[in-house]
Amino acid sequence: MNQAELRDKAQAVPDRPGVYIMKNARGETLYVGKAKSLKHRVRSYFSGPKDVKTRHLLARVADFEVQVTASEAEALLLENNLIKRWKPKYNISLKDGKTYPVIRLTAEEFPRVYRTRRILFDGSRYYGPYPKVGQIDLYLNLIDKLFPLRKCRGPLKPHAQPCFYYHIGRCNGVCAGKVSREEYQKLVERVRLLLSGRTEDLLSELSARMREASAAQAYEKAAVLRDQIAAVRTLAEEQKVVDFQEEARDYIAWFRAQGEVRLVVLAMRGGHLVGRDSFLLGNAGIEEEFLPEFLGQYYGGRDSLPRTVYLPAARGLPALQEFLRALTGATLELRTPRKGRHARVLAMAQEAARFRLEGEQERRSRAVAALQEALGLKQAPRHIEGFDIAHLEGNLTVASLVTFRDGQPLRSGYRHYHIRSLDGKVDDFEAMREVVARRYSRQLNEHHHLPDLILIDGGKGQVSAAAGVLKALEAPGLALAGLAKKNEEVFLPERSDPLLLPEASDALRLLQAVRDEAHRFATTFHKKLRGQQAVTSVLEQVRGIGPRKAALLLERFGGLAGLSAAPPEDIARAAGVSLEVAEELRRLLNPAQAQAQPPS
Repeated sequence: MNQAELRDKAQAVPDRPGVYIMKNARGETLYVGKAKSLKHRVRSYFSGPKDVKTRHLLARVADFEVQVTASEAEALLLENNLIKRWKPKYNISLKDGKTYPVIRLTAEEFPRVYRTRRILFDGSRYYGPYPKVGQIDLYLNLIDKLFPLRKCRGPLKPHAQPCFYYHIGRCNGVCAGKVSREEYQKLVERVRLLLSGRTEDLLSELSARMREASAAQAYEKAAVLRDQIAAVRTLAEEQKVVDFQEEARDYIAWFRAQGEVRLVVLAMRGGHLVGRDSFLLGNAGIEEEFLPEFLGQYYGGRDSLPRTVYLPAARGLPALQEFLRALTGATLELRTPRKGRHARVLAMAQEAARFRLEGEQERRSRAVAALQEALGLKQAPRHIEGFDIAHLEGNLTVASLVTFRDGQPLRSGYRHYHIRSLDGKVDDFEAMREVVARRYSRQLNEHHHLPDLILIDGGKGQVSAAAGVLKALEAPGLALAGLAKKNEEVFLPERSDPLLLPEASDALRLLQAVRDEAHRFATTFHKKLRGQQAVTSVLEQVRGIGPRKAALLLERFGGLAGLSAAPPEDIARAAGVSLEVAEELRRLLNPAQAQAQPPS
């Protein structure tokens, strides 16, 4: 749809609470938002002036849909679920927060538990922060003794023999089949009970198991359970001494400047400031959009929650409070203090947010100015586009494009490219020619804004390849540079020798940030494709399933796990194959189930 058609469609949106979903021409979800009145919010997108983020979004919107809910709080819950499911590009994405030590219980199939200072919004659960750092060691040591979880990092890999930790009683040997998945999950649930402070539930379960063991004359097992009960009771007494929950409260404030929002969270426990989190929201929307998203992400993965959250004056606090209660299962009272000590602490958080954001923006401005001077550019490189190539001996060659605006990554400007011209050859120069040609021929043809600087991950050869393409496109005026990893040399088309910038210079650091982000984005995409290729090759073992249908099934069912659990009828319908082929695919993915079925 064009803008006029979208405006006409917006006129028919109901005046009800709900969520709206913005999509591009390929049907991909770009943004999910909630509204107390869908009619007013959606119509506002297609009338009046817009901020930078909204202009970028609307330039890519080809359609939208709405889902009506019974209340504003229900709309917040639906919005939160859809954002988690689709991870839309234009919704806020919290950068990692560093804080005082907390305990992390990972969201993996076989979770791990450990101390960390980094909060990752990946579904993991966090406990803390704690008034006493030594208390973390007390918890982790007790967990290791009572409910030992695996220590190995990453996805669980089967081993013939368990590791050293199993032999000293600090791991249950799940990798070697010493414990089933169901038994492992029971241990994880007991760890959650312990860390959540729900020791009464845990003690009841352990006492019941001790009585059962004793009645069955399994006295050694009963003695182990007796010792576990004693250790949990000791920890419960320690909790009472610390009085961790007394006056547990958070203060959340923010400062906005130049389209960015810096949020600061101060955590008070037992009357002491025990944690400080800080998050940057690039191109955040209006307050009533980013605040529910932030609160949903920040508190949605935590089992240890404050009783009260203090915020600056904001709209819709009752609906937000109801939303958080439904999301977390706990009552978080949201308050806006007008005066007194709570208002003073909140003002301190807001001042910390202002100081940090203004300092960051000033440093980035200095880096942009320094880069202009170092490279002799006609204008400040506020808009930089960086490229990199990734492949494995010519296999699955891809390119990445990342965009930096005013020294900061602009996620909406990231792109991936499948390189089509190599036919399995290893030729980074030709790959760079292809991606630069595809990018800027389109930008020029569609009269899009061009970057102030193009940065290539590579040396003289890659820069020459890109320069030749730009000359052929009659766009030689575009500033171009390459940054080679070996000695951090800067290559320019008009110079025969490389430019060496001071190691600590702001200009070099900005170039390194763009280059490293382009490299990360390319290699991450390449690894994903390699994984997909391995999975689709497994599916292609079934007669009637080719590469296209294999990729279609994985996308339709969200990966192997969803495909393995899908009924054969759904698989046949999605792939357009016979029921016999679908059943054969199910047997391939579920060999244990196939063996357990009696012969027909």
